[in-house]
Amino acid sequence: MIKKGIVLAGGKGTRMSPITKAINKQLLPIFDKPLIFYPLSILMLAKIKDILIIVNKGELNQYKKILPDGKNLGIKIQYEEQSKPRGLPDAFILGEKFIGNDNVALILGDNFFYGQNLTKQLLNYKKLKKGAKIILHKVKKPDQYGVAKINKNSKVIIIKEKPKKFVSDLAITGLYFFDNLVCKYSKTLKPSKRGELEIVDLINKYKKKGSLKANLLGRGGAWLDTGSIDDFYKTSAFVSAIEKRQGFKIACIEEIAHSNNWIKKKEINNQIKFYGNCEYSSYLKNLVK
Repeated sequence: MIKKGIVLAGGKGTRMSPITKAINKQLLPIFDKPLIFYPLSILMLAKIKDILIIVNKGELNQYKKILPDGKNLGIKIQYEEQSKPRGLPDAFILGEKFIGNDNVALILGDNFFYGQNLTKQLLNYKKLKKGAKIILHKVKKPDQYGVAKINKNSKVIIIKEKPKKFVSDLAITGLYFFDNLVCKYSKTLKPSKRGELEIVDLINKYKKKGSLKANLLGRGGAWLDTGSIDDFYKTSAFVSAIEKRQGFKIACIEEIAHSNNWIKKKEINNQIKFYGNCEYSSYLKNLVK
């Protein structure tokens, strides 16, 4: 069972410079809310209440202004500063004390997930006891992603980073579930040619042990990476279209907390006061009418 979650919100966001010279990418808006709300909401939908957010050194106060300690959401939020990007597995080295003896989920701070059955899927992924699980999504251009080939039993056969020759059209998304061995395995990794620890090397360790499985996000699901300015605004347009057409909000963290019975009307009213007179507050008011 996954009890803890990590949001990796570090990185320099160089592909979005000069915007990211002033503010971290995960604090920029995807339509009507900061990007960090979206990965956080995924962990909350999985009913994970103990969360570590890893941020760049010197940016901690920016995050705490919008997401202090989680009490307002009925969860616990802790922070860890990363002095420089050292690769995704570094999250488990930095977060070893936080993880303790528990299993853990990792979500990248710039990844966006959406789907009708997503909550049900997440609660199923959370049941992981041993090994590791990666989430795959079919893509049109697999040579731009790390990909995985699986068999009929969802066991991973091949993992390849940006293959020049076709291996699979199933991209590895930025959502992972690991047992407690992840800290031990991460500490044995050696930096790649680009000087960072690679997530592919980490999940390959599980593959060699025969304990790596995969799940497909499914045709009705959406996975978007907001790594570039173009992708960022495409994601924002996607959220805008859904919210305006259907009338509900994606990644409204207060609504998720309320639905999970983690907070009550009092906490939502406090959030309304905190956000002030805005459209997001108006939406929250409708939740507690």
